[in-house]
Amino acid sequence: MVSTISARRQLAPGRIDLDRLPPAGRRILAAAGELFYTRGIAAVGVEEIAERAATTKKTIYDRFGSKEGLVTAYLQNRCRTWQQFLAEWLDRSDRQGIDRVLEPLRALNAWMINNDRGCGFVNAYAELAGTGHAGLPVIAAEKRMIRETYARLITEAGLDDAERRADELAIVHEGTIQQVAAAGHPRAAERAIELGRLILS
Repeated sequence: MVSTISARRQLAPGRIDLDRLPPAGRRILAAAGELFYTRGIAAVGVEEIAERAATTKKTIYDRFGSKEGLVTAYLQNRCRTWQQFLAEWLDRSDRQGIDRVLEPLRALNAWMINNDRGCGFVNAYAELAGTGHAGLPVIAAEKRMIRETYARLITEAGLDDAERRADELAIVHEGTIQQVAAAGHPRAAERAIELGRLILS
């Protein structure tokens, strides 16, 4: 039998193939995702996750190596889920030009209907910053993805100064999340679109 300690050493955080997780691993990831997002990372222990996922702590360590590995997998999975949501939103949209560049803001508004605790990556960063945690590069990558998505859409729309405008839209994007989730601003999404149009005009 593999001990818990040796199992933890077998998997380095960030090296878990999410597509190859067995059913128990997927249950663990789903349970951890819900708990980490709604309650916070430090507030949730492995034992509670095991109970929610109807499994054991040993299975969690076998599948993810450590709590750090599980947190990193949660962030990877959340990033992939959001990327897929946004990609499908863009695929369905028939808007063109400036209106298409602003589609990520519309997608964000729809996404936040079921994600009312704000940005899961910013929330995680608040807990993990300065720790050297393996999940930090995942958070940084998600933020780069947002900027790169805006830059690509701006270029596809034939607009110039794509990098500067993408930076500005990414800032609007992040600010919108906080205004909707933390401040409860009822028109934040609408104002974000208006500000986006100013940036692109």
